[in-house]
Amino acid sequence: MQGKLTVIIEKDDYGYFAYCPELKGCHTQGETFEEAMTNIKEAVELYIETLDPEEKVLLLNKDIYSTSLEVAVG
Repeated sequence: MQGKLTVIIEKDDYGYFAYCPELKGCHTQGETFEEAMTNIKEAVELYIETLDPEEKVLLLNKDIYSTSLEVAVG
């Protein structure tokens, strides 16, 4: 079964912090963007393994939209 999930990666003073908003508590970090991406992929796969089949179907069949918003800061 294939599906798409949202992954957010934020840079901070210590490296990169990554999390998946759809999976409560699914987060990780890495010294580089690539390491954080590899780690979050592994964390998501492990998290999904813990779900029962019905939960997997519901989770992986959601329509998810992501965009950026530019705002003026006065």
